[in-house]
Amino acid sequence: MTGMRKGKGLSRRGVIAAAMAFAAPLVVPRAACARNYPNRAVRLILPFGAGGVADVTARLVTDKLGEKLGQRFVIENMPGAGGINAARAVLSSPADGYTLALLSNGTAISVSLFKNLTFNPVTDFVPVSSMGYFDFILVTQSGSPYGTLADVIRAAREKPGALNVGTINVGSTQNLAAQLFKSTAGVDITIVPFRSSPDVLIALLRGDIQMAIENYTAVQSHIADKAVTPVSSSGSVRTTFLPDVPTVKEAGGGDFEARSWNAVFAPKGTPPEVIATLNAALREVLDMPDLKKRALDLGIEAKASSPLEIRDRLKDDIDKWAAVIERAGIARQ
Repeated sequence: MTGMRKGKGLSRRGVIAAAMAFAAPLVVPRAACARNYPNRAVRLILPFGAGGVADVTARLVTDKLGEKLGQRFVIENMPGAGGINAARAVLSSPADGYTLALLSNGTAISVSLFKNLTFNPVTDFVPVSSMGYFDFILVTQSGSPYGTLADVIRAAREKPGALNVGTINVGSTQNLAAQLFKSTAGVDITIVPFRSSPDVLIALLRGDIQMAIENYTAVQSHIADKAVTPVSSSGSVRTTFLPDVPTVKEAGGGDFEARSWNAVFAPKGTPPEVIATLNAALREVLDMPDLKKRALDLGIEAKASSPLEIRDRLKDDIDKWAAVIERAGIARQ
């Protein structure tokens, strides 16, 4: 009987060898998966609602990215809570490149603005590339005594605290830009927060505030209708969509720069090959003339970066806005 088992059956070693041979084709090395990336749909999770600048930018870019890489890129909007919900969704997913995060200068602000931020954007994520940059526009009511930023600064110095500058909610980039302007220009202004961009513009047109700081998409139609006057832009150089409008620094507002950005990040541990594939594709897509024009019409400069460049921008903005928040005495939420 023993001889029959040895002759007709398999030894214990043979059974193990056969099982390993059968299983081997099912085990795909991680590096091979990365080389074949992407072979299914990719999610990009946004900490913003639909219809905003970040959402519009992401949809413009991912449409082209899907065409380039041959797979769908699906936008998922998870607004609120300082980006915590969106970050949690990305960080709880496998680090394989199929769930990505959109981070922004708002993410940098959240580090100092929220008490219970449950993630560290620098150490929990790896950078891929920037997608877009945009400046804010400082506008006054057309026909008001404030036809230039110099007029605003002069009036603010003549009557400290009397000039009202409107922005959206406390802790937004616009709101912190107003705080930064207050210190760099050396003026005592009253910063008035509103719930939404339309509320800011209504207050400006009604004369409740004397200046507003907003993104270009919010004020574009009002500029075209000559209802508001753009007196300055917030970047370090003039914007390409309003080239005749001086920067805050040019207009006498001191060493001021406030620029918003959106970028693609992945969970820590994502294979370098995946990061390289995404970065190369984003560079090609963001250099397409039609995409650049469509973005520029919305006040967005479509621009890719190296992973290192956008990581450094994130770190620099964390430090920059932390100092502004502390100086302004804004309580953590």
